[in-house]
Amino acid sequence: MTDTRKRVKLYELNQERQWDDKGTGHVSSTYVERLKGVSLVVRSEADGSVLLESKIQPETAYQKQQETLIVWSEGDNFDLALSFQEKAGCDEIWEKICSVQGKDPSVDFTQDLVEESEDDTRFDDISDSQPPIELPAGELSKLEEISELVSSCLSSPLRREKLANAIENENYIKKLLNIFSICEDLENLEGLHHLYQIFRNIFLLNKNALFEMMFSEETIFDVVGCLEFEPGTAQPKKHREYLKSIAKFHQVIPITNTELLSKIHQTYRVQYIQDVVLPTPSVFEENILSTLNSFVFFNKVEIVSLILEDERFLGDLFTELRDSKASEERRKELVLFLKEFCQLSQTLQPQSRESFYKTLSSLGVLAGLEMTLQSTVKETKAASVDILLFIVDYSPSLVREYMMQQINNTDDDGLLMNIVIEGMICDTVPDMGASVQLQGIIKTLLDPENMLASVNKSEKTDFLNHFYKHCMHVFVAPLLSSTVHERPEKCDSCTVQVLGLIIELLTFFVEHHTYHIKNYILHKDLLRRILVLIKSRHTFLKLFALRFMRKIIGLKDEFYNRYIIKVRNFYLSFNFFKKNDNIFQVFDLIKTFKTLKLRYDQHQDRIKDRGTIEPVTSILRGTPGSRFRRDERAVDEDEEMWFNEDEDELDENIVGPSPSCLPVLEENKVTQSTAPDLIPTIDRLMEQDKIKELAAKEKVVGPDTPNGKEVESESETNAAKRLGSLVDYDSDSDDEPAAETEDMQPQAKKIKAT
Repeated sequence: MTDTRKRVKLYELNQERQWDDKGTGHVSSTYVERLKGVSLVVRSEADGSVLLESKIQPETAYQKQQETLIVWSEGDNFDLALSFQEKAGCDEIWEKICSVQGKDPSVDFTQDLVEESEDDTRFDDISDSQPPIELPAGELSKLEEISELVSSCLSSPLRREKLANAIENENYIKKLLNIFSICEDLENLEGLHHLYQIFRNIFLLNKNALFEMMFSEETIFDVVGCLEFEPGTAQPKKHREYLKSIAKFHQVIPITNTELLSKIHQTYRVQYIQDVVLPTPSVFEENILSTLNSFVFFNKVEIVSLILEDERFLGDLFTELRDSKASEERRKELVLFLKEFCQLSQTLQPQSRESFYKTLSSLGVLAGLEMTLQSTVKETKAASVDILLFIVDYSPSLVREYMMQQINNTDDDGLLMNIVIEGMICDTVPDMGASVQLQGIIKTLLDPENMLASVNKSEKTDFLNHFYKHCMHVFVAPLLSSTVHERPEKCDSCTVQVLGLIIELLTFFVEHHTYHIKNYILHKDLLRRILVLIKSRHTFLKLFALRFMRKIIGLKDEFYNRYIIKVRNFYLSFNFFKKNDNIFQVFDLIKTFKTLKLRYDQHQDRIKDRGTIEPVTSILRGTPGSRFRRDERAVDEDEEMWFNEDEDELDENIVGPSPSCLPVLEENKVTQSTAPDLIPTIDRLMEQDKIKELAAKEKVVGPDTPNGKEVESESETNAAKRLGSLVDYDSDSDDEPAAETEDMQPQAKKIKAT
């Protein structure tokens, strides 16, 4: 198998300061006899040819960038770079280079900047006593000289700094733009091509002061004009025409602040220059324009701050948003503006962002979203979901507080949580994008991990009580309506996807909401309803249902275990596994179903033997000299009370599965003269499955067996030992010893003659 750690792309810097891709291959550091030293060798992955053989010289300055790049120069104007597929490979080669040069691998430069510049003209000596760069006169005839000077300074950080200072101090930008106007009037293409190179390289100087000069209202269009005349293109680009005529600024709410207007225009134009006008930076130039990115970033921060300070502007915005008489088109414009406003707020610092969302909340953003989330216009609803997602991701408590305030003055249909739920379950778009986003919002709002608790207030308790009382019935309505009968009612794509989202959230509730969801599952018989979906023709929905049951079992909660056994919910899922042997092997729930089935059998045996069981005193006393041994299958006192006392109540609250989907349990009365092959009182099908999954049971009753007692064979005893506790979980080791002490072995069951 090919070692991807050493997979690299080889780049070479051409005369136009562009990186050319020389091919992809695998790099190694080996001794090359021809070069008399350890060298970097790159062989093509296509044909194995040598793409590079470069001896690691002691004085060569190697630079490590972005964790996967190694860049160095070999001679004048011959720069090379290796771009690694994996960081580990880059680290390994870097350590080899540092080892050869005797350097510490923790550094990103193998040579000091002073040493790197010693072979140069010492123009960029680190000493401040060196004279500044002298710029040629700003004349048309000097354009070629100016272009060469600017280009030559890019390779050295010190020279770039001195050049930027010289351009700033001499107001050189305006001089160059005056030359541009002359060249454009004269249609001097050679001069225009030089100006393109000059301004492109000025951008690469990465100097904020120069950006301020170039992006001012008076100069920005001329700068864009210089960048229209790229050498090698037949016709100049028409960027200025687009910015002036085609791109129109639409004011949703009139802006009276001239400073805000100017900043919005400038930010749009700079982003256009960055994204469209300037060439796409290569992998080595991603950080070169970091100052330009910062310029745009701080512009956005200032725009948000100026809008927040304009109380009249925001007041008009939210008044229109909440106006029930507003047209759908107008509401769409308002919501799209608000979405962009929230996107800009992501640039704010945490403290400022908190103030931002509190301001929006105080102005009624959530009340406005109640209306727009129910819009029939796709764009309006999608933008509303995005806005709510911004708010919930940053401050879910802010939204929960608003929802709690609605309890006393809003009916259930008007609650924001129910509107969100309705938006999730009623989404008819095939990709269900909005439903998935709304599901994430519901999950975040109902996650106890981000709920606050104090001495006088418990957000978790209050909000969960509110949700289960006023919203849960809306949430599970599609599930209950689809599982009325033994098979799912609806099978269309949208319905099954919504059911999947609902069950996924219910699984989350089981894990985090403890008694709230526990009570709801019991009173609505929710587990049985969900297991009906196992009969769906959609495999992913079957797996959602099984995952829900697995989550319940994995909690190791005795309440859930009793509930599963009592109402025989495991039968549907067990039957699904029986019919899908290939899927059965994928899951490790097999142990769980074995033990749950055993407990189910125990319960049925107790019901049948309740009228004929021996008195408790006789069982405790046993035969003289004998020692009481607790039946391994026996239940504890609390469990027995639950089975005996709550049976009627549970049967009233829970609608059990129809007789057609449950095994028929026949009661067999056994006497001393019974035939040798005894049949236990369980369903034949369940008994066969049990035999296949556990071990072959052989029950033998001989004619001379004392007192008619059943004698278990060795295989049955071992099988009983293997059952262990109620449920085997994922964490149980399969390698644990199966043997138990003699006192833990089950006694043979007594069969009373009738």
